[in-house]
Formats: sequence, C-alpha cells, structure tokens
Amino acid sequence: MQDLVVIKSFQKGITLHLNEDAEFEEVLSEIEQKFAEGKKFFGKSNMALSIKGRHVSDAEELRILDAIRENSNVRIVCIVGQDEETNRRYIKALQQVEKRMTSADKGQFYKESLKNKEVLETEHSIVILGDVYPGSAVISKGSIIILGGLYGEAYAGDDGREDAYVVALEMEPERIKIGDFKYKPKDKAKWGIRPKVQPKIAYVKNERIVMEPLTKELLSSF
Repeated sequence: MQDLVVIKSFQKGITLHLNEDAEFEEVLSEIEQKFAEGKKFFGKSNMALSIKGRHVSDAEELRILDAIRENSNVRIVCIVGQDEETNRRYIKALQQVEKRMTSADKGQFYKESLKNKEVLETEHSIVILGDVYPGSAVISKGSIIILGGLYGEAYAGDDGREDAYVVALEMEPERIKIGDFKYKPKDKAKWGIRPKVQPKIAYVKNERIVMEPLTKELLSSF
C-alpha cells in the first residue's frame, strides 16, 4: 500500500510529502500515526515545516500542526515555502537570535502559548516557544523573541530601555511598545488569515518603532 505521507528532513526542518489524491482525513490520520510512532526518534525539537505534494488550506494547515503537536514533542516554529535558500537564511537568523538570548545570564524560556487574555511579565529577556494570541500580552524589561506568531501585545524594554527589540516568526501584533515608544497597526489584519511566513524584528530607529524582515546582517547590528 502506498504511503499517503512521506517525511523527509532538511537542516533544522522536516518536509511532509502528501498524497494529492487521497482524502484529507486519511492523510491527516497517517500524519498522526507516523509522528506518534516516531515520537522517540524526533525527540524534543524545534523545527521548520515544509508541505509539498498537495495544496492545503489554512484550516487544513492548522490541523496538521495540531496533529504534530499532539502526537510528538516536535515544536513547529515556522512553515516555510519553496525558496529553500531564503528559508535557510531566516532559520539561521532565528538560530542566531536564540543563541544570543540563551547565552545571556538571565535569558528565560517560556514553552507555552499565551491565550485567553493571559499576561506574562518578566524582568529579563525572554524566548517564547509558542504564540501570543489576540488579547494576551508579554511584558519584558529586556527583549522578546517569539518562536511563533505575535497576534496580541508585546512590551519590551519595559523599564525605559530603547535598545530592546521584539522578534516574531509571524508579526501581526495588536500593539507593541519598546521603551517609551508605541506602535499600533492602523489596519489590523483579521486574525486567522495567516500571512506569508517571514520573521520580523521591531526596534526603535529615529525615535519611532520600525518593523523589518529579520536578517543576519540586521541582527548583527544589535
């Protein structure tokens, strides 16, 4: 019997090759089975995910992510497309951010998503392995790195520091504040419509918050 799902690895990520003719529910069931069976093999890891072989809708994509999360200890930190060279650059930049944060004496990790209007407050820089949902907020006296989506609020440099920054794999915030500077999008996209994945960094430049694609070159300037 032909496999409906073939899992292949690439540097810091995995690719799901999905059968385009089978019913989605059958494909999803095989994804659940393969990740459950390979739970020990995959271990605890943060990976990028690429989906090939068939088009999946936003809703189907979310169900695939849920299936992986519920049947393994793999944390999908971003979904990447076909441009593998661009994907590698973004993943490298994120690895450099994570390394820089974890090498700090007082950097912290939070391995959950913030939802249901939760507020996480810390005196140190923080890496969040999850999403910040609308209505929720993270507040830090240092910098904030979100290895997921920022759809709620982020307050970095809460003690007035203007050299702090906010990084997210998907940047669709309700509000950002860095030091004494505030940013609120004029036209907030409806949450649930997933933007093209492109890690971004928000920081203070010329006395206002700017938001730019995250690159190794930009990160090295901090």
